[in-house]
Amino acid sequence: MLLPSGVMSRLLAPSQAWLFGRGVDLAVFAGSALVSVGLVLAAPALGVVGDTPLWAWVLLVVCVDVAHVWSTLFRTYFDGDELRHRPGLYLAAPLAAYLLGVLAYLLSPGAFWRLFAYTALFHFVRQQYGWVALYGRKARASNTERLLDAAAIYAATLGPVVWWHAHLPRAFWWFVENDFLSGLPAWVGTVALALHGLVLVAWAGFQVSRAVRGEGLQVGKVLLVLATWVTWFGGIVLARDDFAFTVMNVVVHGVPYFALLLRYARGRLAEGGYGWLGPVVRAGVPGFLLVLVALAFGEEMLWDRLVWHERPLLFGEGGPVLPPDVLALVVPLLALPQATHYLLDAFIWKPSREPALLARLGWARGGNQGSPIGTAPISRVVIPGATD
Repeated sequence: MLLPSGVMSRLLAPSQAWLFGRGVDLAVFAGSALVSVGLVLAAPALGVVGDTPLWAWVLLVVCVDVAHVWSTLFRTYFDGDELRHRPGLYLAAPLAAYLLGVLAYLLSPGAFWRLFAYTALFHFVRQQYGWVALYGRKARASNTERLLDAAAIYAATLGPVVWWHAHLPRAFWWFVENDFLSGLPAWVGTVALALHGLVLVAWAGFQVSRAVRGEGLQVGKVLLVLATWVTWFGGIVLARDDFAFTVMNVVVHGVPYFALLLRYARGRLAEGGYGWLGPVVRAGVPGFLLVLVALAFGEEMLWDRLVWHERPLLFGEGGPVLPPDVLALVVPLLALPQATHYLLDAFIWKPSREPALLARLGWARGGNQGSPIGTAPISRVVIPGATD
């Protein structure tokens, strides 16, 4: 049931700021969380018990998780002007990631996957923080509110993660079995959840006090924090199988990133970027996703044929059984798109180094989006993925 316009106007903060626009924000943040919860609740009716079935793996892992990694190409290697602007970064990032991966794998496969898992975890947490920080800065929130928002998002993510570490093994892992360190006492997990609850209650109390004072709510930000908590707590603490963890883990992470990259690609295209790839961006969501899913499918086919040999129905029977010394070169190479995505995200979303970035995203005066970022200094905007 829709709220009357008068009630809605009183609930909305005067400084209400949407990142992509109200409809898109609600879809990619709250909507992706609702889809995740819906899929988990529907699992018994879908006949899903335990491991993620093939159809769900294709839909969620290939078409969302792996594809969103490849979407970084539209910000980086697909753009000739960008490559010429920072050639050192785009050469050094994959080279450093590959060399580090080979060294870790030579130490042991377990060391490689542990390093990879914790790097991924850091990236996932930082992306959620980036979104909430951007909401706060677009709304010109006070320093106190920004600190509370940061505390809330870190509590919503790290509280369940610490609890997970204190209750290993579980029925799921981040990448492979034993990729996270075990041995943390169970009471540490209990304390982590208690602290995470206190922080979130304090944050919620602050939001209620805003509404009582007549200042309204930053609805997009509130829904983002709620979506983050629901998917991390539900996907880790409440989850009982790999399917629930996978659904909760990838959708709310990958879908908003698609929105970010598609928005950027459209802004860059308006400047005359991409050359022969321009028609892909002009085709909108279908063209954008088609390219990314094709790349993701190709990557997963190589993983399965060379390393896993787990999905013959999708990728065919057979494939070479590689010796350990060859795997030390092949596995980090196959992981390179993901590793490069993690590394580059710390550099490519910093508008203080590239002011045109905000205009391309429609978050600056003169951009193509209705909620301008002009209410906050460019140098203080944090975009998801950036580390400062």
